[in-house]
Amino acid sequence: MMRGLQQMWKVLGKYGLLMICVATGFGLTPSVVGAQAQVPMPPELARAWAQTKLPESSLSLVVQEIGGPRLMAVSPETPRNPASVMKLVTTYAALSRLGPNYVWHTNFMLDAASKVNDKGVLNGPLYLRAGGDPVLMLPDVWRLMRDLRLRGIKEISDIVIDRSIFGDVTIDPSTFDGAADRPYNASPDAFMVGFGAMRLVFSPDPATKTWKYFVDPPLPGVELEANVAWVDGQCPGSPSVTTDTTISGDKVRIRVTGRGAGSCGEFDVFRLALSQQEFGARVLQEIWREVGGTMTGKVRTGSIPASAVAVASHQSPPLSEVIRLINKRSNNVMTRVLLLTLGAEAGRKPATVNGSVQVAQEVLARQGLPMTGMVLDNGSGLSRNGVVSAESMTQMLNRAWTSPVMPEFVSSLAILGVDGTTRYRLRDPATKSLAHLKTGALRDVRSVAGYVWSTSGKRYVVVSMVNHERAHEARSFENALIAWLTAK
Repeated sequence: MMRGLQQMWKVLGKYGLLMICVATGFGLTPSVVGAQAQVPMPPELARAWAQTKLPESSLSLVVQEIGGPRLMAVSPETPRNPASVMKLVTTYAALSRLGPNYVWHTNFMLDAASKVNDKGVLNGPLYLRAGGDPVLMLPDVWRLMRDLRLRGIKEISDIVIDRSIFGDVTIDPSTFDGAADRPYNASPDAFMVGFGAMRLVFSPDPATKTWKYFVDPPLPGVELEANVAWVDGQCPGSPSVTTDTTISGDKVRIRVTGRGAGSCGEFDVFRLALSQQEFGARVLQEIWREVGGTMTGKVRTGSIPASAVAVASHQSPPLSEVIRLINKRSNNVMTRVLLLTLGAEAGRKPATVNGSVQVAQEVLARQGLPMTGMVLDNGSGLSRNGVVSAESMTQMLNRAWTSPVMPEFVSSLAILGVDGTTRYRLRDPATKSLAHLKTGALRDVRSVAGYVWSTSGKRYVVVSMVNHERAHEARSFENALIAWLTAK
């Protein structure tokens, strides 16, 4: 018997043994077979890549029919920076662990011993339990505070915010690229209102050919100065303006200069100027004033007594809707907060980035997704340290397609030529709507991943990542790849 096996080994060699294992299923799984094999691009796509003049060493690419063969693979195991495509990992892990109906709660609470007298004066602090809602907006806070007024509360002393669901997760918004005022650099926080960004609104006045402007919300201590020139004629596109922010003590001054065509109509600019904690505090003070309340104390961070009871509550949209905002609009700070929520709900309170990353990796590993070599970092892809291989991403997308949360996950991706970050790409009727994709772009990084439908009815997983100083040149190749698949 042994002699026969030895002779078979000599005849078949390692390749033959591999075929026997594949045929019998012994010792191998479909995701492992051929995982590291290079599968060359077809000639037409090879030409499209050559036209970018980028080296093939900068590309990782996998295209595989769902439930079928692999069409092409270039450096599939090489870890690369995927930019915002990394959001697919965070949102899928969260959706798998928390479920599509998961919601966040933000509660105003009172100590059981607190009383409101006949003049509406609350004799103790007002507590706010921050739940890490990634999409808490100004109207939500307004409704919460209006509920307090409806319950007879007119005057409050301190507002105490309990942020204990998260640990110390504050970041310096200037760290990534020095653009500390840009909303994409916003810090995560357990109580984050409107992503922490101020809206600078410019409304045209044709009679005087000037721009009227204001800040939303009109926070105390924040001043807006603008010198935006009026331009006549047809609207050429978005106005060209620059902003400069100066902070002196409690005072914030935002200067806006530039030009704008009146025919373009009203426009707005979003900017960061305050920390999440300070922004949230001023929002609470201003909205309480707007709803007719008075405040004699201050907003501070602290703990909530065990005896406290909720008197006004807000519930977020379900996670299935939240990840649509994250993936279609590629919102970084929402993704950061979602990752921290994943850690908190797994018992890692107060949640930290490192602990939450471990939870995400455990969630994926239980699904047979080791994500070898992945560095999730902050989960949003706004990172120079985050890396993942095209092979790992492909395996995850294949697994997501067969998971119970597939409808919610796929519908969170941008629809080709219709919405999100792909709304202006491949809008021809031959390609429009035939892909659900997540895109990513940073300096030196270009990526796209998701699902493509062909006109023949086949479905494909596609992952393309380019890391190179001229990575932006890969956009034409991505378009050619997607168009080729839709026609296949």
